[in-house]
Amino acid sequence: MLATMKNVVKRYGNTMALDHLDLNVAQGEILGLLGPNGAGKTTAIRTLCGLMGFDSGEIRVFGQAQHVNNLEVKRAMGIVTQEITVFQDLNAIENLRYFGQLYGLRGSELESNVNRVLAFIGLTDRAKKRPKTFSGGMQRRLNIGCALVHRPKLLIMDEPTVGIDPQSRNHILESVRTIAAEGTTVIYTTHYMEEVEAVCNRIAIMDSGKVIAEGTKDELVGKIQHEDTIRMTANSPSPALTDGIKAISGVKSVDVNGNDYVIISSAESANVNRIMEIAMHHGGIANITAAKPNLEDVFLTLTGRCLRDGEE
Repeated sequence: MLATMKNVVKRYGNTMALDHLDLNVAQGEILGLLGPNGAGKTTAIRTLCGLMGFDSGEIRVFGQAQHVNNLEVKRAMGIVTQEITVFQDLNAIENLRYFGQLYGLRGSELESNVNRVLAFIGLTDRAKKRPKTFSGGMQRRLNIGCALVHRPKLLIMDEPTVGIDPQSRNHILESVRTIAAEGTTVIYTTHYMEEVEAVCNRIAIMDSGKVIAEGTKDELVGKIQHEDTIRMTANSPSPALTDGIKAISGVKSVDVNGNDYVIISSAESANVNRIMEIAMHHGGIANITAAKPNLEDVFLTLTGRCLRDGEE
């Protein structure tokens, strides 16, 4: 394994941020790390990177014990933060040089890497422009470039596509696939399930400070194949309607977002008709569909929340 976290505990006062967390990251994979707010993803990433300490357990990266003073391990990692962390008063090439120098690059190696990354993120023609003149998508790409300039063995991408246009999002997703194909291992966090499905080889779902499920998309969906997902738009959503649906035998969870209901029910239970009957007594419905589960349904079943519920 490229990186492992075994039985890791991290507390903030009386709050258990990481609860005996076990997480493995294999060489060359793109691991999707998912979880609602408060699941512990950010703390897991920070401890894995050596940005903060932990109370007990073991973290190993590249075969070495990870800790806050392990500079050798840190130099072989790259971090793309959710926040834009480039310098607005430096131009693109100056930003890349600065971050390259932080990781120990000098001379011709630095210049070669900077030019390579500029081309990779599609900003060669804007090399001498300042980020404050860029679109949000261009700033995101420069942010990624600054984490890549030293050719990291492990790249951690924390919500890299927040608030950007579809074209820039597609560019970033394609870049992730290319980075992995060239040998860099990637840990990818996002609140967009379609991004996970597009780029991740394996997925780990966190909740309450621990990994509660992991595997490929097909393996995770296979865990709830005995369930159906019923999606309903109610004319008059109400606590009484929600409680009535929850009381139906075989209904496992009910998630409500405005007029939209997502209901997880045992397969072969014929609960669609029962749900419709109850809904008709509470204002009726605009539409209702039933389908076999997908990755979003797995997340909802395991955590009780939709992935986007966790969005900042």
